[in-house]
Amino acid sequence: MPAGSDTDVPALSVSPGPAGGLARLGGWCARHPVLIMAAWVLALTAALAGRHVVAPAFSDQVSLSGTQSSAGADLLAAHSGTAGGSSGHVVFHSDSGAVTSDPSVSSSLSGLAHLPHVTSVSAPVVSDDGHTAYTTVRFDVKAKALGHDYTRRLDRATQPARDSRLEVAYGGDLDQVTRQPADDRASELVGIAAALLVLLLAFGSVLAALLPLVSALIAVGTGLGLVGMVAGTVSFATSAPTLATMIGLGVGIDYGLFLTTRFRQDLIDGHDPASAATRTTASSGRAVLVAGVTVIVAMLGLYACGLSFIGKLGFAASLAVAITATAAVTLVPAALSLTGRRIDRLALRRPIAESSGDRDGWHRYAARIARRPWRYLAAGTAALALLSVPALSMRLGHVDASADPTGTTSRTAYDLIAEATGPGFGPGANSPLTVVIDLGTHRSGTSDLATTLQRALRTTPDVAQVTTPTSTPDGRLLTTTVTPAHGPQDESTTALVNTLVDDTLPGALHGTTAHGYVTGTTAAQVDFRDTVRQRLPVIIATVLAAAFLLLMTVFRSLLIPLKAVLLNLATTAASYGVLTAVFQWGWGSGLLGLHEPVPIESYVPMMMFAIVFGLSMDYEIFLLSRIADIWHTSADNTRSVGTGLAATGRVISSAALIMTAVFLSFTSSTTVVVKMLALGLAVSVILDATLVRLVLVPSSMFLLGRANWWLPDRLDRRLPHLHA
Repeated sequence: MPAGSDTDVPALSVSPGPAGGLARLGGWCARHPVLIMAAWVLALTAALAGRHVVAPAFSDQVSLSGTQSSAGADLLAAHSGTAGGSSGHVVFHSDSGAVTSDPSVSSSLSGLAHLPHVTSVSAPVVSDDGHTAYTTVRFDVKAKALGHDYTRRLDRATQPARDSRLEVAYGGDLDQVTRQPADDRASELVGIAAALLVLLLAFGSVLAALLPLVSALIAVGTGLGLVGMVAGTVSFATSAPTLATMIGLGVGIDYGLFLTTRFRQDLIDGHDPASAATRTTASSGRAVLVAGVTVIVAMLGLYACGLSFIGKLGFAASLAVAITATAAVTLVPAALSLTGRRIDRLALRRPIAESSGDRDGWHRYAARIARRPWRYLAAGTAALALLSVPALSMRLGHVDASADPTGTTSRTAYDLIAEATGPGFGPGANSPLTVVIDLGTHRSGTSDLATTLQRALRTTPDVAQVTTPTSTPDGRLLTTTVTPAHGPQDESTTALVNTLVDDTLPGALHGTTAHGYVTGTTAAQVDFRDTVRQRLPVIIATVLAAAFLLLMTVFRSLLIPLKAVLLNLATTAASYGVLTAVFQWGWGSGLLGLHEPVPIESYVPMMMFAIVFGLSMDYEIFLLSRIADIWHTSADNTRSVGTGLAATGRVISSAALIMTAVFLSFTSSTTVVVKMLALGLAVSVILDATLVRLVLVPSSMFLLGRANWWLPDRLDRRLPHLHA
């Protein structure tokens, strides 16, 4: 088969300096394969050992400085000796008989009071039927700081109640202690198995299929070790390792697939294995590096939101992508050179070409689009628009313990409190709000102000109960607890927090120098949601600008990057729509193990946008670089698009199928946020590889014709020269 045939993986050619550097790197790795592979095994071992030594701690604690809930929490910490930490519920339940009549409850309460960091244990709140009771345990530190081992202390303290056959469960902030990090090893194994199956179908050879997979696993393992080591000094979220695994595994296998495809083609063209590995690194390796940098830039762009919690998630994923891209241009060439022509020895079928010429199916498909581009463009756009409709009603929020798996202690505690009747029970008891009044100079008439405040709070819609306002020991603050009528993730609870902050408290404190705040876990989650929603446009603008500049520089065009940006926005909107329909509307959510609709976790759309944009730009670069190659030699728009589709269709489809399989495997995670990200990313990849790459890109390029490649001369002279 002649060189440059349609099985070539599209490559992004850069100026001679970087190209020469990659060629030399690939050649050196190809000549010293054993040394390179040993170095990577050593790196993997060192990274995993380092993670074990560092013993990383992951935390979902979010800093919201500047918000009203944070201000209220700071006031409590400064003026109350017991309010600066956190609190949790310990629930006792009996199917028959009054719980509090059992002496084991008193023994358990005494045991809880003597635990480290416990500042107080409240008298039990008892349900009307007496079968359920719970106590509020307050700590002098944040619950997450107690560590997962603290669960054993809780169990020992409450053992008397268990010995009396009472059911004991922990809720509130204690779910941060009792909830172990999700074990997604089963999801990873499913994803790996699915990826291997796709690779076998794509290559038809066992060795060719295993090589990208094994190299990706080594890279991801090294990346996870590095993430764990960094977590010793940088506090990552608990979902960071799963996110890093999901992204790293997907892109790692894809990069290995692109390189292995090009290597096999070079062997077919008559090059020896070492030379083929060198050529592969010098050509496809450049595309892999540009693709990896694109993903990293998009992920690091999350820092633009100003929330370190989200920025660090992007940082963790970026570390994994950086390691997999490095492995792609070092480990993969070494393994390819060592494997050599044996790569097809364990073949399940004969290798087949991507295209059989200008009259193959891909070219015929492109010709059909060229004859009716408006029809295909309209159909593809309508499909994306239809999928995007549910996104118009997307509701951001926080997924509470009611969505936890049945049988977990956090879910049991939530249900026992929500289902019991009586003062202090009901769904809203799981989302108490602490109202803090900074009296300022208003020290006289405090009792009258407390009465006015309590009356205003009780008459606010969706308030189930209000405790009597009390003063802090120094007399500077008034505090009271408001119990909403509904649970933490209910939309009415979010509305209640906003009503209290915007209307109730200002009205009750009108004419005084006092200031009111609503704080606590639920209020902080509402503030977090509002902050994310306000800053999402900043993330979108940052990522769009970076992508536009990159594509404009690479392809020397204004319309190509504009089209890419618009299509990626459409893909993201459609993915948001599917996410809303499944999780918020409940369409098919039972298949994901959810028993009720839930809001979209606040930061998921922001994370999805950065990841989806980075991954979709990979495929955009691979496809358009091939189209640009043909255009610059033939100036035939129809042939350029047809050949570009033929050259990239199979490898991009295989890569997308692998990525989709990896992402979908993580929908079996017990963490709802991971399910959301996994489904959203899988849908995005599917849409990007089908509607966008196969319908909207070619139809729009046919319609634009020569205008695709227009760039003002003045701008052309100012841009650095990278050649597609």
